[in-house]
Amino acid sequence: MAKAKTVWVCEECGYQAPKWSGKCNGCGSWNTLEEELVDNSSSSSSSSNSRAAASPLRIKEPIQIGDVDEMAEDRLCSDVSELDRVLGGGFVPGSVVLLGGDPGIGKSTLSLQVAGLFASRKKKVLYVSGEESLGQLKMRAQRLGINAKDVWVYLETSLEEVESTIKSKKPDFIIIDSIQTLATDRLSSSPGSVVQLREVTSALTQLAKGTDTPMVLIGHVTKEGAIAGPKVLEHMVDTVLYFEGDRGMSYRILRTVKNRYGSTHEIGVFEMRHDGLHEITNPSAMFLQERPEGASGSSVVPIVEGSRPLLVEVQALVSPKAYGPPRVNTIGVDQNRAILLLNILEKRTGLKVAGQDVFVNVAGGIKVVEPAGDLGTAMAVISSYLDRALPEDTILFGELGLAGEVRAVNMAPSRITEAIKLGFKRIIMPAGNLPGVKEELGGDFDVRVDTVRTIAEAIRTIFGEEIDRQRMPNNANAEKKGD
Repeated sequence: MAKAKTVWVCEECGYQAPKWSGKCNGCGSWNTLEEELVDNSSSSSSSSNSRAAASPLRIKEPIQIGDVDEMAEDRLCSDVSELDRVLGGGFVPGSVVLLGGDPGIGKSTLSLQVAGLFASRKKKVLYVSGEESLGQLKMRAQRLGINAKDVWVYLETSLEEVESTIKSKKPDFIIIDSIQTLATDRLSSSPGSVVQLREVTSALTQLAKGTDTPMVLIGHVTKEGAIAGPKVLEHMVDTVLYFEGDRGMSYRILRTVKNRYGSTHEIGVFEMRHDGLHEITNPSAMFLQERPEGASGSSVVPIVEGSRPLLVEVQALVSPKAYGPPRVNTIGVDQNRAILLLNILEKRTGLKVAGQDVFVNVAGGIKVVEPAGDLGTAMAVISSYLDRALPEDTILFGELGLAGEVRAVNMAPSRITEAIKLGFKRIIMPAGNLPGVKEELGGDFDVRVDTVRTIAEAIRTIFGEEIDRQRMPNNANAEKKGD
């Protein structure tokens, strides 16, 4: 008779403890230990050992890295340019991609679209579903216009049955929807548990690499937005992609969090329509298409996602508090970062924004996480405070320091090139970026370039000296004394 015991497993790191405690001794997280029933029978141990011995990742003897054959870069392109971008050029044979996102965001839709595209190129695709019926999959395929005979649909939640099917059918591409529904008979715990997820993902990863078959694992996310299961799950796969966006909006952003075969933090932009996801090849124009003309509190900021420059609109609204204490609400900008910028403006420019409601929003549902957006965000707040619109043909970028200085940022030439492509005529940027820009783009620009060293200098550059003296007497006098 099989022996079983109860252990407590951390959902974050997979650490096992004999009894419950509030804090995980492995990663230090609080309240992450979950009770699991683990089968300790000899059969389970022997099967695990035999699977490890047959792993394609194992070699008998250590070898010098110079003797290792170079890996061929024969990627399997999906013909969806935005998806291929975030993958680094397409799917690598034997790679495992973990695709996460909120329910209804478009994970299954994108996966089935890719399956249809591969099938149209005479690639055999196996779509394993543990959540939907054959009728539901058929309806989605018809809505997406997929009529491919080479897409094989398999409804199964047993890992052993899925492994057997993959070995017999020998597909060219595999989709698992979702990884939380699969379970192995070697463990007595329920599907989706920490132990099951770790065991199932390990087995599928070894199978994908042993057969050189690219595999996509669709994963559910927690209420915090992280993929459900232990954090080690993301370490076991080759690539981790996250779908972002509000289900109430049509735009979706696919972001690379981890990629062993390409750069991270690349993004792909899609629009959800009735017939599936459509890629947006020029997202900068899309994010700016509804920008109001002559409105205060609006600035255009060039950000960089991975290797891709994007122009986004940052909106701000500064208004006297109407109800209760003053609030600072942000969408698309870190709230703590926004509060820091407001304090810099108070201290270094004399603008009295304390006691007022401040709202900051990034249009289009994208997030500005890099400090290069500081200058544009601060100028949007100032524009709303003064009720004076920024020039419509101007972009701003730069990091704000605590002393009010405007610091240089990376990839300034790429930001300027993207702005010129969309017809902007004026660039306001840190003075520290000018030498690098001249070296890469040359000395002659088709646009006006204004460099600034402080936030007060940026305000004078845009709004004029009289505004600076009227609104910031202390800072202006200090600068004059310094001169």
